[in-house]
Amino acid sequence: MAPTPHELSLALAMGVAAALYSTVGHAGASAYIGLMALWGIAPPTMKPTALVLNLIVASMGSVRYVRAGLFRWRTLWPFLVGALPFAFIGGGIQLPAHWYRPLIGGVLILSAVRLLWPHPIRAALDPCDPPIVLGVGLGAGLGLLAGLTGTGGGIFLSPLLLFLGWSDTKRTVGVASLFIMANSTAGLLGNLSAATASLPSALPLYAGAVLIGGVGGTTVAIRSGPAIILKALGVVLAVAGAKLIATR
Repeated sequence: MAPTPHELSLALAMGVAAALYSTVGHAGASAYIGLMALWGIAPPTMKPTALVLNLIVASMGSVRYVRAGLFRWRTLWPFLVGALPFAFIGGGIQLPAHWYRPLIGGVLILSAVRLLWPHPIRAALDPCDPPIVLGVGLGAGLGLLAGLTGTGGGIFLSPLLLFLGWSDTKRTVGVASLFIMANSTAGLLGNLSAATASLPSALPLYAGAVLIGGVGGTTVAIRSGPAIILKALGVVLAVAGAKLIATR
C-alpha cells in the first residue's frame, strides 16, 4: 500500500529532526515523540516507534563516530552499567506525562541557555574521567528517565558530561550516541515485554527518512569544530525542551 500524504509529511519532518539531532550525537527520540503527538499518532504507538527510530539513527551514528575517533570508552561504561537495567524497567512502565514533562523540559531549556551563552564552558576544555561510583549512580537515574520518556537518554547525558568536565565537546557526540543506542535497545525490549507496544505500518518509511537524515547530521558533526557542535547542541536542547513542555 502506498504511503498517505499524512505519513509522508510525518516522515519528512522526522528526517529533518534526525539530521538536526545527529549533528550532536543524539538520535531524535524527543522530537519524534513531539511530532507524532502533533500528527495524532496514538500514545501506545509513540514510545516504541521513537525507540526503534532512535536505535536506527544511534547505531549508524555510533559506527561513524567510533571510526572517526570521537569516542572514549572510559567515559561511557560507568553510565552504561547503571543505565541499562533501569532503561529496561522504565521502558515497561507507562506513566502519565503531565508531571514530569514540564520539569524535564525546563531543565533542558536551562541547559540550552548555558550552551548558547557566548562564554566557553571551562570544565569541558580540560576534561577528566567521571568517578566510577558516581557515574554508575547517575547512569541508573538517566536510564530510568530514558525508559520512562521513550528516549535514549543522550539528551540528558551530553550536557552533564560537558558541565562537569567529564568529556571534551567532540568526544561527547560519540559517547552520547553509544549511550543512546544501548538505552534504546534496553528500553525497547522492556516496552515490548510489557505487551502494550504497537508499531505503525509506515515504520519502514519513517526508518528510511531518519536514516537519511542521520547520515547527513553525522557527516556535519564529524567535520565540524567544537564551537559549532556546542551551539547545535544548545538548539537541540531548546527544541527538545519546548517539545516536552508542549506535548500533552
